[in-house]
Amino acid sequence: MNSARVVITGLGIFCGAGKGVAEFTDALRNGRTAIAPLDLFDASPFPARIASQIKGYDPHDYFNRRDARRLSRTDQFGVIAAGEALRDSGVAGLYSPYDMGVCMGGGAAGMFQGEQWLKALLQGKREHPSLLRGILPDQTTTDIARIYSLGGYQGTVTTACSSSGTAIGWGADLVSSGRQKMVLAGGADALSLLTFAGFNSLRVVDPEPCAPFSLGRQGISLGEGAAFVVLERETDARARGARIYGAVLGYALAGEAHHMTAPEPSGTAAARVMSEALRISSVDASQVGWVNAHGTGTPLNDVVESNALKLVFGERAARVPLVSTKAMTGHCLGAAGAIEAVATVIALNHQIIPQTLNFRGRDPECDLEYCHQGSRSSDCRIAISNSFAFGGNVTSLVISL
Repeated sequence: MNSARVVITGLGIFCGAGKGVAEFTDALRNGRTAIAPLDLFDASPFPARIASQIKGYDPHDYFNRRDARRLSRTDQFGVIAAGEALRDSGVAGLYSPYDMGVCMGGGAAGMFQGEQWLKALLQGKREHPSLLRGILPDQTTTDIARIYSLGGYQGTVTTACSSSGTAIGWGADLVSSGRQKMVLAGGADALSLLTFAGFNSLRVVDPEPCAPFSLGRQGISLGEGAAFVVLERETDARARGARIYGAVLGYALAGEAHHMTAPEPSGTAAARVMSEALRISSVDASQVGWVNAHGTGTPLNDVVESNALKLVFGERAARVPLVSTKAMTGHCLGAAGAIEAVATVIALNHQIIPQTLNFRGRDPECDLEYCHQGSRSSDCRIAISNSFAFGGNVTSLVISL
């Protein structure tokens, strides 16, 4: 990451909390949650029946009839958010298509459409096999590259909830090393019955809107959406007069391999990745203003991440806000890291630290500052965005103005 500074010149987002950067920024500034009763499919058999679903979404508002049928729900979200980021950056036509790549994190991909196909089959109906087109996680990456004529490097990361955070770091590596002039990096994921049933079966879904770092929290609230950033070398961006939102100073990732679903309980593994990300970024821990936590709202994860913060920041930990934006967006799985990275960039640009919503009371095991009482003004210039996934896939991004 030291060969060239990598900057962010475009932002795009499409999720329950905001269909576009302007709407999402308003939700972030005002602490507005998108977690509400789910109606995308029948959730009545489950103890939790809420999610951060993109309500009022009609694909025909964004796509012609052919593309609306051809693209899965995840593909559609990805194409919309990617398009906003590319338009925002103004990068189209400035580089050879072969110098522009796509690096994306994914998860359930086109599972929702696959479930529709299977349901029709079981009912004896003949549904078009095109519904199965998006079942592979890399299909969204391919569609974005095809639609926006990005002929360079294409890569898809599938490391569960850290996928798109890792994809942004990976994209920054491609730009920093000179392999690509521009990389569109982010992630997309959509709700599906399989995902919803799976997390409910693990008993990690809160029947009420998730309450990260709060007393009595019971788990996550699922969500869906997509977010992308446009990454370029700072020298190239300044030469073309681009607006620069910030920089990806560095990142680190690891597979701590403690357990298939549970994080390493002491927080040592998570702390090591955060510290390594700071080292690679040439940033001292004292320069970090706040941390956008993985902050799922599960009883164990929130304690582990709090312990990790103490290990990284020492005596200063109580003065470094550990914020979870998942109480606003829900846990968007493959898209979570990218959505939270975009939230971090927006917050830094608007000089705020977001609120962690849905406070239910202080947990003695979570004894740091979580901004439960409201967002606050801040002139800090550097923040960390964490993505801690199943299987011990841990990623930390260091983002600056």
